Amino acid sequence: MTYSDPAALGRNPLLPGFNPDPSIVQVDGVYYLVTSTFEYLPGLPVYRSTDLVAWTQVGNVLSRPEQADLRGVVTPGGVWAPTIRHHEGRYFVIVSVMFSPIGCVVFTATDPAGPWSEATSIPAVDGLDPDLEWDDDGKALVTFARMGQGIVQVEVDLQTGVATESPRRLWSGTGGHAPEGPHVFRHDDHWYLLVAEGGTERGHAVSIARGDSCRGPFVGYHGNPVLTARGTASPVQNVGHADLFETVDGRSALVCLGVRPAGFTRSFSPLGRETFITAIDWRDGWPIATLPQVSSEEPVHERYDFHDLALLDDPGWLSVRRHPKVVGSTSVSPGSLTLVGDGSTLADPLPAFIGRRQQRLNSRFAAVIDCGQGTGGIAGRHAESHWFSVEAHTDGERVHLVATAALAGFTHRWDRTVPAGRIELVIESAVPATDAAAMAALQVGGDRIRLSAVAGGDTVVLAELDGRYWSFETTESFTGRVLGLFATNGTVHFSGLTIDAH
Repeated sequence: MTYSDPAALGRNPLLPGFNPDPSIVQVDGVYYLVTSTFEYLPGLPVYRSTDLVAWTQVGNVLSRPEQADLRGVVTPGGVWAPTIRHHEGRYFVIVSVMFSPIGCVVFTATDPAGPWSEATSIPAVDGLDPDLEWDDDGKALVTFARMGQGIVQVEVDLQTGVATESPRRLWSGTGGHAPEGPHVFRHDDHWYLLVAEGGTERGHAVSIARGDSCRGPFVGYHGNPVLTARGTASPVQNVGHADLFETVDGRSALVCLGVRPAGFTRSFSPLGRETFITAIDWRDGWPIATLPQVSSEEPVHERYDFHDLALLDDPGWLSVRRHPKVVGSTSVSPGSLTLVGDGSTLADPLPAFIGRRQQRLNSRFAAVIDCGQGTGGIAGRHAESHWFSVEAHTDGERVHLVATAALAGFTHRWDRTVPAGRIELVIESAVPATDAAAMAALQVGGDRIRLSAVAGGDTVVLAELDGRYWSFETTESFTGRVLGLFATNGTVHFSGLTIDAH
C-alpha cells in the first residue's frame, strides 16, 4: 500500500527546530521518535504521537547526569544518531557518544517516557550511527558506520554488551561520500539496508540495498538514491539520514532530516537540521520516497512565569553538557527563575545557560531581567564559537546593556546605558523578503537578527545581525539555534519569558 497524498502523513517539518537524525518505531498504534542532541542535556528527546500529526515530547533518554558524562566532550561531539526499537516488550535506544571514551551504549525502558536504564557499553562498536535489529533466532545485530570501511555489522549480547562475533563489513554504499546512518529492516520476503550518503550537507542522500538475510549480503538498488534534494529547488534541502517504518494502516513511510534555507538565495539554515516525514511508494520491491514539502505553520505564543522548579521538568529545556536543574545554582521563586554566574561565558564549555530550541524562522524571544546583583541576559547559541546575546548589569542608577556577536573567534560588542527600572531583553529573528525588491536592495544572506531591550517603555535597538553567520552552514555545529537565559557573574533573576513565532 502507498500514500497517494503525502500530506496525509503529517505536517512538515514533523519536528521543527534542532531535531536531526530521527529514528522512529510504531508499537500498538503509537509512534515514538528520538533525535540527536550532541553536547546538550537532557539528551535524546522522546516524542510521542498517535496520528503522525500531533507530537508531544514525553521525556528524554538521558535524563540523569550519571547516564552519560558529557563534560569533557568537545563540540560537535556528544550524542549522535540514535536508533529506537521495540523487542519482546522492551524499548531500546542505541547511540554513540562521539569524541568520548563512552563509545557506543544501549539503554532500555518499559515505557518510552522513562525512566531509561543506565548505559550498557558495547566496545566492539567502534564507529557511529548504530542500528539495532534482531534475527529470526532473536539474536541482536548492531549495524553501524565505521570510518573508511562503510557499513559494518556485529552480533551482540545486549545484556553484557559483549560481541559474540567479529564485526563484518556489509556494504559501502554507492560510492558517495560518508556512508552512514544505517538501518536494517524487513519488508515482505526481503531484508533491506537503508543508508545515508554524501555527507549531511547539500549532497546528502538516502540509498538502499536488499538481501535475503539481515546479515547480508546486500545488493544495491540500481536506481539509487531513493531520496535526495541535491540539485533541486526544493524548500527542504540536505535531505537524508532516514528511518523507514510501517504505519498503523499497513503502509510505509519515512522520517528523515532536512534543513529549511532562508532568504533570497536560500543558502543558510538558522534552525539547523529538522525532522521531516514523507511517503514511500514500493516499486518492484524497492522503496521510493518523495521529497518532503513544507506545511504552513500556525502562530505560536508561549509564556513561562516560573512559579516553581517543576517548570524545569519540562523535557524541552536544554543546557550545555549539564542538566538544567544543576546549572548555575538554578532556583525558582514565585514568578522568577534565578541563575548564578561563576564567571563563565557562552564561549566556555559549561556556561550557566538554560534554553529551548528555536522552532520557527520568524520569532521573538524576550524575558524581563533583574540584574541588580549580577550580570546576565538572553542569547542564541550554536556553539562556543558562534553565539549572540543581549546582556545587562546595574551600575548605580543606570543599567548597562551590551549586545555581543561572537563569530569563529571574532567578537564585537555594542553598548548602551538606560535608567534603572523594568528591563525586558529581546531577540527577534525574521526571514528577509525574497521578491525582486529584496534582490534590488541586496537583501541577501540569512535571517535578520535584532538584539534590543525595552526600558521605560522605549525600545533600544543595540544591534542588527545577518543570520548567515549563525546558521548550520556556517557554524557546522551539527545542532541548531538554541535561545535561552544565562548568567555570567552574580545572581540574576528572570521573569515573564515569552516566545512568539510564526
